[in-house]
Amino acid sequence: MTDELQAPAEMSLAGAVEAIGGTLTVREGRPHTRTRSYYDTFDRRLRDAGLALWHEQGQLVLGERRQPVRRPTRPLLLGDLAPGPLREALAPVLEMRALLPLGHVRAREQGLDVLDAERKTVARLTLLDADGTARSAGVRAELAGLRGYDRELEDVRARLVEELGFVPARHDLADELAGPDAPRGTVAGIRRGQAAGDATSAVLTHLLDVIEANLDGTLRDIDTEFLHDLRVAVRRSRSVQKELRGVFDPGELDAFRAEFRWLQEVTGPTRDLDVWLLEFEDYRTLIDPRFRSDLDPVLGLLRVRRQRAFRAMRRALRSERAGTLRDGWRRFLAGLPARAPGPADAKRPIEELAGPRIDRVYRRIVTGGQAIEESSPAQALHDLRKKGKELRYLLELFGAPIYGEEKVRPLVKTLKGLQDVLGRHQDRAVQAAMVSSLRDELAGRPAALVAMGALAQALIDDERAARGEFARRFEDFASRRTRALLKEALR
Repeated sequence: MTDELQAPAEMSLAGAVEAIGGTLTVREGRPHTRTRSYYDTFDRRLRDAGLALWHEQGQLVLGERRQPVRRPTRPLLLGDLAPGPLREALAPVLEMRALLPLGHVRAREQGLDVLDAERKTVARLTLLDADGTARSAGVRAELAGLRGYDRELEDVRARLVEELGFVPARHDLADELAGPDAPRGTVAGIRRGQAAGDATSAVLTHLLDVIEANLDGTLRDIDTEFLHDLRVAVRRSRSVQKELRGVFDPGELDAFRAEFRWLQEVTGPTRDLDVWLLEFEDYRTLIDPRFRSDLDPVLGLLRVRRQRAFRAMRRALRSERAGTLRDGWRRFLAGLPARAPGPADAKRPIEELAGPRIDRVYRRIVTGGQAIEESSPAQALHDLRKKGKELRYLLELFGAPIYGEEKVRPLVKTLKGLQDVLGRHQDRAVQAAMVSSLRDELAGRPAALVAMGALAQALIDDERAARGEFARRFEDFASRRTRALLKEALR
């Protein structure tokens, strides 16, 4: 990763070249002006991975990897990039997310090769004067080392900082263009002793911010994670409404709970089909290689269904009903902390509500899991999965801020192991049913019907395998060790 430093505010580009030349032995390149277009995902995955991607002079550039391509003017998925080193480097970071244009920077640039006593290049400096960026105008220095000269690179950096007054850049150029991060994760500021009404209002307002931040990307169908993150925020909101309902007036809350249930229902079919399409190539591997290409008609039908489901979802999300829900919910949450006298639970410290509720939900999962036998219906495992999601949301939204991330993390990890096997069990059942529902539309395609039947059976077999793994995962979740971790965490 390139090390970015900021020159003192009063230093011009020419002044920086002169100052560095008086301190280090350098060879100057030819100054020029360049325009870079920066890219990242909506959730800044490249930035978080320590990477920067830009386009200049007809190439996408990622470190030493370059790929000739016209400057992208629309979101790019991984599959839109040609196979090669750049795409391979991006794949594990991007996954299903789209690259979005952050903006353009026009900068005057001066390259400097830093030389040792034998006039060998040991480091490279690129000075940029990008006055048009948003938060910190002035000269930047991009410092890059060469293989085998790590010690020399550190020496160059130290002299820039200690002798010339350079400081680490607070933001890279991509950050300058992107602006503040979109809301995600959990809300900061929830603490012990805080009134439960205040804490709950803060959490739910943050989740509403997440919903609204992902709405445009969902409606524009930029990538599937916008809808996924929107739905997670809806589910989390519903869990908080249910598990901490004591801080609300029941009459007012009931109408919102019904509308949030509607919001989850209208977004569900599109998300189910997104999962199908994202994982379809993995599903092919479940059947005999000779028949895998016969599933192509199934893929085509799923795409058509997804288009229909998306259009219906988009109408719902653009409707007056959806807008009224978001606006009304925000007004309701804004007034929640100030209500007087309000429900008694709203005035109690948040840990007095959240802690016992976390413990109670955990115990219900243990009781429900112990009752599951080989003859238990699939719905029993599905209900347990839903209860597990409620526990995870409570742990992440309230447990971690109140009791400490380090105490809650092992509990979430153990719960996730149980949730994974329950989720696989449920997903395979739903997927097998969906495959079977396509039979009438595939009439007259005997090869596709045979392949589809093989896939449905493979999904059913994997559902059974997941059920077989349930006992082991549940034993870990319900163990004395996990109970002791929970008890210690909620102290």
